[in-house]
Amino acid sequence: MYTAPAHDTDTPAPSWAVGDIAVHRIDEVPLPPATGRWLLPDATEEVVSQQAWLRPDFADGDGLPRIDSHSFAFEVDGLRVLVDTGIGNGKTRADPAWHNLETGYLDRLTAAGFAPASVDLVLLTHLHTDHVGWNTREENGAWVPTFPNARYVTSRTEWEFWAGYDMDEPRRQMFRDSVFPVEKAGLLDAVDVPAEGARLAPGLRLLPTPGHTPGHIAVELISGNASALITGDCIHHPVQLAHPAIGSCVDIDPQQSEATRRELLASLAGTGTLLLGTHFPPPTAGHVTAHEDAFRLLPVPPTQGTAAALR
Repeated sequence: MYTAPAHDTDTPAPSWAVGDIAVHRIDEVPLPPATGRWLLPDATEEVVSQQAWLRPDFADGDGLPRIDSHSFAFEVDGLRVLVDTGIGNGKTRADPAWHNLETGYLDRLTAAGFAPASVDLVLLTHLHTDHVGWNTREENGAWVPTFPNARYVTSRTEWEFWAGYDMDEPRRQMFRDSVFPVEKAGLLDAVDVPAEGARLAPGLRLLPTPGHTPGHIAVELISGNASALITGDCIHHPVQLAHPAIGSCVDIDPQQSEATRRELLASLAGTGTLLLGTHFPPPTAGHVTAHEDAFRLLPVPPTQGTAAALR
């Protein structure tokens, strides 16, 4: 069984300034070293080693891509927003690295100024196990919404896809403990996300980024002349900037996933938009620039907190 590292709950959450918006990374857990090789099977040691810029931050000495689990929290137009909710505590999961976790995630979220009751919007980039876990927490033997005053938002395409999907038991379990309780409480909103995106508030837009799942979305932030994009799982790791054809073993539509990734990276290259990776290990964020025949990430360290809080 995987034992998660101890967490420092006293260190300020790493954060980045996007104009007037402070985007906080809320750490859950770094995943086991083998996760990167399983998740991105084509990211071999040889492929990773060809990109010197990936080390030491994004890959270890053996060429294994590092993968983390975290959320992003920020306030925009008076709304307190959380993007994705990680794996969660005490959940029955098939993956030993995700099973029955006990982390200080909620303590870190609260310390960053986002107590659960204060969150207005929970944006779910897609409905996979490691993105919906903290939707709920156990209370008196039942799973109840962690953020009782929030609207939980995902794309309508995503919701309708899973509603008609023949799930295996582990996925049904995840929906039972982390998705259906939110729906039952009347807190789940499935929204249309057209090609041009869905504007939820000034400076906050959902962008369709299909492939990993049919209704996957990314989250765009704009404040003044600054912009940022939170990836969800349309990009799992910076190695995919150098090799956009590298996909995840759990992409539902690998060809669409690659096409989405190429289009997105081309649109970001050289723009100064801050790319915030939902699974990128510290330093987590950076600017996309053209490199050789593809792209690379120029890391941008947080303006607050430590980029190595979980190491």
